[in-house]
Amino acid sequence: MGGIAEAQTPRKGGTIRLTAPYGSSFANLDIHTSNRAQDEIYAKAIHRTLYNWDSAANKPVLELATGVTASPDGLVYTFKLRDDAIFHHGRKMTADDIIWTFNRLMDGTKAYPGARYVRIIKGAVDVEKGQAKTISGLKKIDDTTLEITLTSKVDPGFYFHAAMTSIYPADEAVKESFNSKPIGLGPYKFLEYVPGSRLVGERWEKFYKPGKPYADKVSISIMGEAAARDVAFRNKEIDTSILGPAQYVAYQGDPALSKGLLEVAEVYTRNMGMNQNFKPFADKRVRQAINHAIDSDLIIKRLVKGKAYRATGWLPLSSPAYDKNLKPYAYDPEKAKKLLAEAGYADGFEFEWTATSNESWGIPIVEAVIPMLEKVGIKVKIKPVEGTVLSEVVSKGEYQAYIWSNTSGPDPLEALKCFHSATPQSACNYTAFKNANLDKVLDEAAASEGEKRIELLKKANAIVQEEAPVWFFNYNKAVMAYQPWLKGLQPNATELAIQYPEELWVEESSPAAK
Repeated sequence: MGGIAEAQTPRKGGTIRLTAPYGSSFANLDIHTSNRAQDEIYAKAIHRTLYNWDSAANKPVLELATGVTASPDGLVYTFKLRDDAIFHHGRKMTADDIIWTFNRLMDGTKAYPGARYVRIIKGAVDVEKGQAKTISGLKKIDDTTLEITLTSKVDPGFYFHAAMTSIYPADEAVKESFNSKPIGLGPYKFLEYVPGSRLVGERWEKFYKPGKPYADKVSISIMGEAAARDVAFRNKEIDTSILGPAQYVAYQGDPALSKGLLEVAEVYTRNMGMNQNFKPFADKRVRQAINHAIDSDLIIKRLVKGKAYRATGWLPLSSPAYDKNLKPYAYDPEKAKKLLAEAGYADGFEFEWTATSNESWGIPIVEAVIPMLEKVGIKVKIKPVEGTVLSEVVSKGEYQAYIWSNTSGPDPLEALKCFHSATPQSACNYTAFKNANLDKVLDEAAASEGEKRIELLKKANAIVQEEAPVWFFNYNKAVMAYQPWLKGLQPNATELAIQYPEELWVEESSPAAK
């Protein structure tokens, strides 16, 4: 069926009705201030970034530039910018707009989340600290030529595709009105925003991709409640809906609804992190024993309702450096007991496990694991915390073990660097993990490129699996339900809810086809 659908000529007109399923509001209409996927959904309609995420190729691709060349040392990138990218107020984008945007993001008094990406540009940190007015690594050659000097050898595409690095028009973004009526380079220009309800954009006729966007309008309904989305979807009032485990089971069991499910391995790894400063967890054999003592497949089947993929190592299935030959830890309580005895814990030990109430990776999962660990002599005490508190205690190291869902992509080097001894606990080395061999392989990977880098990253991932600083639980399986008349969806592994709406179109059977 898929093949026939792809061959159809996209239809013009109508309204695409997307949902923002992660809350009851948008943070605001200045995407630079938000790192929430909820806000990226509308931002991809109105704004554009230097790169896009290409879901089919599973990598970043140029968007606001037509070409790029890198210097031999891999630090200086020269971008040939589009000369047909026109802001919604009618002015062409130039190199000045990109320079202005990146400088704005480095304003140290504002703590914009996108600063974490811009920091790879030489001189960006000086601006953040107030020691310089402008980023020295940004150089305008002419209106359509921009030179960016980086501090290390990375692919800039992984850093400049997120909506929080959207390019703003320098002349307009300084105005107060911009925050209530954003102006971007995207396929849809801002039409209206009803807080807590919806945001609507209308086709931008001067969008630089010929013939796109297809639809006249895009309407994004804010629906944080799963039950409300379910009713709206069944009533054909919305075209897409992100599903939780219970809905996933219900939709799979429905002959009609089951035909419209898009499933993707998102770049999140759910895990139990073990604090290396807590004595038993300092021993690799204890950490391996925990991985052998837990029947992960049973928990995924029973509690997560199959809405997950079993984790083999840290990097998920959709990672460019995922190794399909890596086998997960086998469920083997006898082996777990043997490893514990070798480590000097034949009688087991007790630890405190910090967890939130999240149904997919929180207290319900911990409760299922407790009897499995008891079988091998390990006792657990649950310490319940709020979601916001979890990130705080974990990054400060104030825990013995935690359970969480952590970003493990899209850049495999950045993801694995979270286990490098030079990465602070507050950044993402939450388990305070140190391994000289891993450091060496990661440093080598950072200094190489292409296939060689990928091979080294596979090796690094295997070391992390063997060392087991975490219990490898699962990779999130994101599921989107979509109506039969909606075409052009992208299996975006960085976040399935984020779609580039210029690729979408609706058939005549859509209630909003006109």
